[in-house]
Amino acid sequence: MRRRALLVAALFLVGPVARTQERAASGDPQGVVGRPKGQALNGEALLARTEDVAGLLRCPVCQGLSVADSPATMAVNMKAQVREMLAAGYEQEQILAYFEHSYGEFVRLQPPLRGVNWLVWLGPVLALAAGGFFVTRALSARRAAAPAGPVHLPGPATLPEDPELARYVRRVRELAYGWPQGRPPGSEA
Repeated sequence: MRRRALLVAALFLVGPVARTQERAASGDPQGVVGRPKGQALNGEALLARTEDVAGLLRCPVCQGLSVADSPATMAVNMKAQVREMLAAGYEQEQILAYFEHSYGEFVRLQPPLRGVNWLVWLGPVLALAAGGFFVTRALSARRAAAPAGPVHLPGPATLPEDPELARYVRRVRELAYGWPQGRPPGSEA
């Protein structure tokens, strides 16, 4: 007798959960996100709001487009479902949660800031800050390694001490500057 009472109690508790799962599987939004929280829309307001909400959903077929922009049959069906849900009074977050339940978080064009998504949103900013830090350090190290006083370069009349190298320097100066024997005019030989 006691087992029978427990079985009946379990059925009363499990029954509503099973019906909710059946609703979710059949495409009934109430089984996933509950009752509509907003007011039902119609006319031009419904069409405009449908475009706005459908623009936040990614088309599962052509993944680079939103549901509002995609010509795929699946996207057209999803857009019609968005329109029906708005006409029934569901709010934007309820609609997005419904499609997220069906297709996963990927269906949102702008994923919410939770879990691993923080990396997606903050990753580029952190990479840019790290790059700026390393560039600043490299430039400051370069400045610190630079000589403090003026740099003394050899004058144009001087030649290297190595006779073989001096011969090449003279030839380059003759070709580049037109200096005879690699020395500027008026300099001593």
